[in-house]
Amino acid sequence: MDEKLVDVAIIGSGSAGLYALSQVRPSGKSFVLINGGEPGTTCARVGCMPSKALIQVAEDFHRRTHLGRYGVDGHEGLTLNASEAMEHVQDLRDTFVDRVLSNSTDTLGDAFIEGYARFVELHTLEIDNGQRITAQRIIIATGSRPVVPGAWERFGDRILTTDTLFELEDLPKSLAVVGLGVIGLELGQSIARLGVDVTGFDLAETIGGTQDPEVGKAAVEIIGKEFPLHLGHPVEIEEEGDHLRVTAGEHSVVVEKVLASLGRTPNVDNLGLENTGAPLDERGIPVYNPNTLQIGDLPLFIAGDVTGDRPILHEAGDEGRIAGHNAVSDEIHAFRRKTPIAINFCDPNIVAVGQRWNELDPSATAVGEVRLAPVGRALIMGKNRGVIRVYGDKASGRILGAEMMTPHGENLAHLLNWAIEQGLTVGRLLRMPFYHPVIEEALQAALYDLYGKVDAKNAGPITELDMLDE
Repeated sequence: MDEKLVDVAIIGSGSAGLYALSQVRPSGKSFVLINGGEPGTTCARVGCMPSKALIQVAEDFHRRTHLGRYGVDGHEGLTLNASEAMEHVQDLRDTFVDRVLSNSTDTLGDAFIEGYARFVELHTLEIDNGQRITAQRIIIATGSRPVVPGAWERFGDRILTTDTLFELEDLPKSLAVVGLGVIGLELGQSIARLGVDVTGFDLAETIGGTQDPEVGKAAVEIIGKEFPLHLGHPVEIEEEGDHLRVTAGEHSVVVEKVLASLGRTPNVDNLGLENTGAPLDERGIPVYNPNTLQIGDLPLFIAGDVTGDRPILHEAGDEGRIAGHNAVSDEIHAFRRKTPIAINFCDPNIVAVGQRWNELDPSATAVGEVRLAPVGRALIMGKNRGVIRVYGDKASGRILGAEMMTPHGENLAHLLNWAIEQGLTVGRLLRMPFYHPVIEEALQAALYDLYGKVDAKNAGPITELDMLDE
């Protein structure tokens, strides 16, 4: 058996693994990067990037429904060639993957090992290609995969996941989306806008990961106007000829294909973690320090989607950096994690920043709200749907978090996230400039509503302006 001794081994060449590599490679330590399965990050190959390409096609095609009100003739005759649309998405996807590979694994030579790794003991990995790697420190960045119930496997390629959806050469005529979290909602709305007969199902009563009851209510109402939603019941699937019958409660629909969007499961089951002595939680995930990414007091680190805690690219990047830094350092360092931010790219965007609704202390929290219906810029765009809800500490006026469904939510989310990072109060935010007419004025209105409910007020006679010293 071919054996190799290195300082650091990184298992997984996804986003977390590559960011870990960015810390390990310049350190002068010897290393290997091991990857099993398809090359390229989840984001580039089957996640953020191809989904956003599909969303953009769908949004642009959907705009034809607004053109009549502007006096644009001929919009009723616009059609979509779905196979060409999917080819466009795949071309962009391949471009993103090629960029990842050309800037990372293609440059590593013998330090990049293709194969699945398994622990045989704490410091030793066995690769399914016959190699054995002994490393002083090991970073686990093996990512995750879509959840598909075992009972559904008999339906073969009629069950789609994000791993297979973007390989389609054409779109089905009908589709059931089971699971309306971030991924299911984004893809369900987009595919519906491309002309597919879509029906959505979820065991929960909410969609898009919402927690705030007002935002959740708005999301169900708005999305429910684009395709049917059946919530609150478990789903059963059975064959009906070449099609599938999907049933939830009293609702049943026959479709060509089903998109299983039931979440993702961490890739830990074949790692042999039992041979490391690592403490495992009830999910089989190693217990780790979120600020150091170290597993217990072992020479092991874990980063990215494999933790199941913050499955978002920039979080995976931060975790990879932390794990990589500590894997090559003499001392283990702890790092402060960033303010949480989550964006669903459905239309309107659903976003959440800072503390979530379920984390707030109702007795100490004030809520500012504005509805998008009368907002001027939203009216002009024909997108005056949704609600913005901002949370603040009643006593100090400090911004705690927000949840909203709004056009340009991806931008408003960043503004509020940065404000929370800086510890700003609602009063201080109201002293920022707000141009007219912009969507940010909707946020300003929510802040005014919140300002009237907190105790901390700005000094001076004009709320929006600081006084100059005499």
